[in-house]
Amino acid sequence: MAGAAVLAGVTKSYGTVRAVNGLDLRLDQGKSVALLGPNGAGKSTTIAMLLALLAPDSGTVEVLGTSPERAVRDGRIGAMPQSGRLISGVTVRELLAFVRRSYAAKARARAKAVPPLDELMRATRVTDLARRRADQLSGGQAQRVRFAIAIAGAPELLVLDEPTTGLDIEARRELWASVRAYAAQGGTVLFSTHYLDEADAHADRIVVIDRGRVIADGTSDDIKQRVPGRTVSFDLDGSMGTLDGLPGVVSSEVRGNRAKLHTTDSDATVLALAGAGAVRNLEVTGAGLEEAFLTLTGSQEDAR
Repeated sequence: MAGAAVLAGVTKSYGTVRAVNGLDLRLDQGKSVALLGPNGAGKSTTIAMLLALLAPDSGTVEVLGTSPERAVRDGRIGAMPQSGRLISGVTVRELLAFVRRSYAAKARARAKAVPPLDELMRATRVTDLARRRADQLSGGQAQRVRFAIAIAGAPELLVLDEPTTGLDIEARRELWASVRAYAAQGGTVLFSTHYLDEADAHADRIVVIDRGRVIADGTSDDIKQRVPGRTVSFDLDGSMGTLDGLPGVVSSEVRGNRAKLHTTDSDATVLALAGAGAVRNLEVTGAGLEEAFLTLTGSQEDAR
């Protein structure tokens, strides 16, 4: 399968700070890939190089078989930045109609057709905003319009940089429904996010970078399996004494009457709990994506 994007030995520094440090990454066409990493890991710099906003200091960046500059110029990449003001003084319909017309000739040149305006608006769930001024929308509404702009030219690669930061649950759900619809048509998606549940739910593949390098790459299950041990959770029913002293337990936490034990020997831990007879609603699970992420990166930042 041809690569939607290939980065080989890429470096990028800001003064003495090496933001990207010999990054090797390949994105396959037709896949949704989540790019994860702690703050300062190099995610935004990597995305900026894919979008031809920055040039690498060394190494090569190729997008859809050509340079990022050419791919952007030909309208083959759609991008949705973290933020950015929409044009003032025009309605949402007028804005999208203008963007769509701007992309139409480029799309025809590569034997693609931009979606009809009404279809574009339905697909991105902005039909109800058609007559609203683009600069007078809520955060969630503005993000839906930015997404519509990103796919207006029928791009082959869609790049989303923290697309749902600051959005409420309903706005996040609506945006991801639109992203899934684009991906279902064979589009390639690369998105960065701090919301690990989004990566878990919407990515075919997860790439974790730290200090400018890839440190883990695979499906969500692959990443979770990088963390040894299991988690034993249960409701406390009376006093249990010191939970960390139970067989196999390496750490524990209690929230309200719910206890969570991280253990290297879940069988031994469960047997000990059964012998104590003071637990209810016991559950044994593998590591979650948040735990795996924090373990891999050694990060103490909140994973939302």
